[in-house]
Order: sequence, then structure tokens, then C-alpha cells
Amino acid sequence: MHKEVLIENIDKIHTTEMGVGRIQKNLIISEEPVSYCISKLKQDNSVVTKEGKNYYVEVDDCKITINSSSFTIITAHKN
Repeated sequence: MHKEVLIENIDKIHTTEMGVGRIQKNLIISEEPVSYCISKLKQDNSVVTKEGKNYYVEVDDCKITINSSSFTIITAHKN
């Protein structure tokens, strides 16, 4: 159910200028982080949960935090 909400609003998913650097550093990636996180969300094996005001996308070795009202990617971490 939560995954469908994110997929339906995929065009709204974004991050802040500070978020870009934080996500790249935490996930150890050089590519554009919003596209990277969206590709992770779209994977068949991704699991989305909601706690309070945030969605959590867990897939492969990472956990991505997305605000449920603004669709802002707040942070992402390696598990």
C-alpha cells in the first residue's frame, strides 16, 4: 500500500541541496541521488513502511527515508 503511494507520486520525489551531499556520502555514490533512490524504490524487492510522518524504503543494503507529506528524501543509509 505505501509503495503504491510513493510510485503514484514519483514525480514529486525530490531532495534538498543539503540532502544531495548527505545521501551521496551516506550511500557512497557519485550519481544523482534522487534518480538513484527512485530506481531503488522501483525494484521488485523494495519494501516500504510508514512510521509517523516518514516512509522508509528498504532494499538491497540501504534504507531511504522520505517525508510522507512533501515527498522529500530526507536521508539514506547503508544497512
